[in-house]
Amino acid sequence: MNILIIGSGAREHAMAWAALRNGKVSRVFVAPGNGGTAMMGGRVSNVPLKATDVDALYDFAVSEKIDLTIVGPEQPLELGLVNRFRSAGQRIVGPTCEAARLETSKVFAKEFMRRHGIPTAGYHIFHDVAAANSHVERLAAGSWPQVIKASGICAGKGVIIALTQGEALAANTAMFESRIFGDAADEVVYEDFLAGQEASVFALTDGKQYRLFLAAQDHKRIGEGDTGKNTGGMGAYAPAPLVTPDVMRKVEERIIRPTLEGMAAEGYPYTGFLYVGLMIDNGEPSVVEFNARLGDPETQVVLPLLKSDFVDALLASLDGSLGSVPFEMHDGAGATVVMASAGYPDAYETGAEITIDQAVEGIGGVTVFHAGTKQDGQKLVTAGGRVLTVTALGGGLKEALDRAYEGIGKIKFEGAYFRRDIGAKAI
Repeated sequence: MNILIIGSGAREHAMAWAALRNGKVSRVFVAPGNGGTAMMGGRVSNVPLKATDVDALYDFAVSEKIDLTIVGPEQPLELGLVNRFRSAGQRIVGPTCEAARLETSKVFAKEFMRRHGIPTAGYHIFHDVAAANSHVERLAAGSWPQVIKASGICAGKGVIIALTQGEALAANTAMFESRIFGDAADEVVYEDFLAGQEASVFALTDGKQYRLFLAAQDHKRIGEGDTGKNTGGMGAYAPAPLVTPDVMRKVEERIIRPTLEGMAAEGYPYTGFLYVGLMIDNGEPSVVEFNARLGDPETQVVLPLLKSDFVDALLASLDGSLGSVPFEMHDGAGATVVMASAGYPDAYETGAEITIDQAVEGIGGVTVFHAGTKQDGQKLVTAGGRVLTVTALGGGLKEALDRAYEGIGKIKFEGAYFRRDIGAKAI
């Protein structure tokens, strides 16, 4: 069986790692991949194709007789990659561009949730700075903070939390006039601030049936103590104790099932991975956001904790047998910590040489998944803001975190930055 994985991050490295566990898999191609997938060797090869080049990816899938394609990032989904593959009979895991609007348009997602009674924050939608400013000036004193979101995709960074009227007006100018988020801010959503703690729930679905991975908790802020700017994610752990069995039951009954039923009823059956970003307050879950894919860095935790075969589950989701395929999790816990370039999520330099002590492989339960890396001759160098994710499993969360940080201690590159408080809330 030949598999094509689309994307270049640590999520895609983790997918390739998981795919190799299936003995029927003969080749795994990663387009475009990174330095880590290039180093896997053997059955894994990078393909120098952009994740957004729909035509070239389709031609490659045909020429290499790809049996299964897995989409990692959101941009190919928005561009209709799944539509193109499916229309030609190619087996691919992911939602169509119409269904992916749950992620690619926050306006669509908020109005969809309103139509189907799915719990989420109250909201207003604006298309120009004047209307947004008028709304801000009308807000009562007790309305702050406000969560201001660009409607389109922004790699997890299109959100500003305004604590005051002045900050909100500045955000309006930045989004609508300075265009800090580009076309993604043609529409802007104002949301009421939700109290509580965030968690992430991931489902694999064929549009009707679904199976759940372990719930995880991401750490979005760059600084320790959840301070500073939002990032694509600085670390994660699973299972998240915040998502109790009772909370998960509510998530299924109030969010996942109504979402799948609603999308089908509206003519956009949702298939592939569904990421539900939650805010949980006193055991009551509300949707912060949907993603139309597995999250990063959460994937690097939830896939190593999946005891059952990843590829078999994906194939079952395409064959209509998802409800009967094994989908079991390992006992214990997992944690992943992101090593980033200095300056991230703002400007950062690349090209720093990375050294990974081979002793990392001797630490039980540790796997290093590459994100922003590439090979430069015989050297491995940094090539992005988030560079590596160091994942570890353990009998409990503390053991997993201790192993992950031990692994980080054996990796060096100039300007390496990581948070030292991943998982602290749960411990």
